[in-house]
Amino acid sequence: MSTKDNAEETLPVPQDDGACDHLRGGALPSVALPGVSGTTVDLSAQTGTIVAYFYPRIGNPTQPAAPGWADIPGAKGCTPEACGFRDHLTEMHALGARVFGISAQSLEEQKEATDRLGLGFELLSDSDLQLAQALRLPTFEFQGRTLIKRLTLVVEKGRITKVFYPVFPPADHAAEVCAWLEGNR
Repeated sequence: MSTKDNAEETLPVPQDDGACDHLRGGALPSVALPGVSGTTVDLSAQTGTIVAYFYPRIGNPTQPAAPGWADIPGAKGCTPEACGFRDHLTEMHALGARVFGISAQSLEEQKEATDRLGLGFELLSDSDLQLAQALRLPTFEFQGRTLIKRLTLVVEKGRITKVFYPVFPPADHAAEVCAWLEGNR
């Protein structure tokens, strides 16, 4: 099954495999992750509402997409998703939420994406998968790397109050999160 991601291509739709069913209501573990701003962030120590969106990897336009990437359900679309969070950032702040993007990518890769896309929020590197493993997040293998499947957690006072999984289409996801935040205030 596939759906239109843009006018030029169709992407396979990810299915809910139950891999995130255990997360709602759980506490975030204390894991410090390096951020592109040079700080280290422990999401469990953050106050207020946190939107933590996990994504496989943001591509670099100077490098061609790897063969087979678009065939993996839920893999493609990280750049449009990040731009969606960027474009809805003011609205999320008005709703009392802070946004963090997390992937297994290196800080260098994330810094390039942050600068190129003008994101305005912190990207965190879980390159050793400490947080992903502590939360038992769903992952997949691609070209010898373990990547985190696309999902979003809304966290309040250190507890997960909402899980978005699977996320599709990624370009519309930030608006979906904003609508949920607005309806649950």
